[in-house]
Formats: sequence, structure tokens, C-alpha cells
Amino acid sequence: MNLSNLKPAAGSVKTKKRIGRGQGSGRGGTSTRGHKGAGSRSGNSRKIGFEGGQMPLQRRVPKFGFKNLNRVEYVGVNLDVLQGIVEKFNLTAVDFDTLKEHGLVSKNDLIKILGRGELTAKVEVKAHAFSASAQKAIEAAGGSIVKL
Repeated sequence: MNLSNLKPAAGSVKTKKRIGRGQGSGRGGTSTRGHKGAGSRSGNSRKIGFEGGQMPLQRRVPKFGFKNLNRVEYVGVNLDVLQGIVEKFNLTAVDFDTLKEHGLVSKNDLIKILGRGELTAKVEVKAHAFSASAQKAIEAAGGSIVKL
């Protein structure tokens, strides 16, 4: 042991300085809050986006476009993904529960089967929607579709 590797005992040195505990602590007086104004007072919390009274960015920027409140959003699942699942797990039918089990969709999702890739397996596919190319490919492979 020498002077270069001395250190205090574990737990004896506090790293966080407590504020508002008198002038002798070095963090007394205004307790790092500055003088006057809302920030110096208790109960103050700024709203998200507050810019000190200046007109906030989200109100300065012009609004444009259209948000359709009745939009129906689907999660797309392509044929190549279906083919992979069918081969890997030797399935004859693919439905919502199967896709959820394998992590492709969440519990509240609507599924649309899309036409990318090839499907060679004869499979019954149950989904909320199908693209025209996917429907043709499934039926060409000898499978069937069921709309939920």
C-alpha cells in the first residue's frame, strides 16, 4: 500500500450533494433555483413544448394535410413469409393465432396477405384481407382463402 492507491472506505463518501441545507453546505440560499420567477417557486413544472411564453413551435408551423379518423390499417404479411412458416412448422392452415404465435402480428392487428414471393404449399389461409395477386397465388397452389 502506498499514497497513490489510497481510497476512502466504501459508503463513506456521498456523491450527491443535498440542496437547501444551509449556506455552509455550498448549496443553500436559492438552492440552485436562481432568483424570482416561476422556476424558483414550488409546484412549478413546465408543459411539454413550453418555450418561455414565446409561441411554441407546434403552434407556429402551419398545419396541412388530412387525417382520416376512420382509416383501417392492416399489417402486411407476404407470401414468402407464409411459405417459410409453413415449411418450418409443417402447417396446413395459417390463421391469426398462428401468425401471433410466431410473432408476426399483435393481438389487435388486422392482417392483409400480400403477394410478394411464391407459395408452393397447399394451405388454408385465414386473414382480414387479401391482395389480388396473393389470392391468385394461394388458389393456384391449391390452397383456399377465408376472410375473417
